Amino acid sequence: MTTTYLTLSEIRTIGFEVLLRELGPAGTIRFIQQYETGRGDYTRDRRKWLPKKSVRETGKQIVKERKKSK
Repeated sequence: MTTTYLTLSEIRTIGFEVLLRELGPAGTIRFIQQYETGRGDYTRDRRKWLPKKSVRETGKQIVKERKKSK
């Protein structure tokens, strides 16, 4: 390993090369997907699409669905 200063672009390039060599294309993609940042405000957005239920109501629905699947 060299002690010379590397630019961020060089570090990124070397990193991808190592990931591809060690993990292969599929493994590299899976690794990178773990660190991809999302966009927007997930908490605000999910309030739009989640039903307005209490914890008790949600628990009752879970019990009901589990009984149906037996």
